[in-house]
Amino acid sequence: MRVVIEGEVRELRTIWREGQLVKLIDQRKLPHRLEIAVMRDHRETAQAIRDMVLRGAGAIGVAAAYGMAQAALEARHLPLRDFMAYMEEAAQRIRATRPTAVNLFHAVERCLRAGGKGSVEERVQHIVEEADRIAEEDLKASKLIGEYGAQLIPDGARILTHCNAGALAFIDYGTALSPIRYA
Repeated sequence: MRVVIEGEVRELRTIWREGQLVKLIDQRKLPHRLEIAVMRDHRETAQAIRDMVLRGAGAIGVAAAYGMAQAALEARHLPLRDFMAYMEEAAQRIRATRPTAVNLFHAVERCLRAGGKGSVEERVQHIVEEADRIAEEDLKASKLIGEYGAQLIPDGARILTHCNAGALAFIDYGTALSPIRYA
């Protein structure tokens, strides 16, 4: 999404990963100020989900995936058995943040499956890659919803929406609001 930061227009995602760090827009501060929260480990990312620092099914799912990637990176030096125990503990911690969030559970399970085979190093790589893939799939789906949906919106249409279905609810673009953005 486009935001203005100190007079400069920038493209910014709702949530992104930089190595071990997960960064996200703290939605509790909006609309009064734009603040980027930085999560240093999977526990902080889980707490951000629990505290509703971010909202929306897609964003929560990506946060869960990134939390799993953080956990894998945290445990990368452990023996295989300890690594797997650490990952299951992290998965339980993340699942407990929002017990009804389907995207969250789906992301956690995908990351666990991705890290199910190979050496610890290979498992870490697969989990991190899967988390990044989940984020990119979220972005691509939102864009496609916008592109296809925009074709259905006539010029001059007045549109009323509800719920959290814009760019902040996903990586970017959103679902219900994506066609409006494209139109």
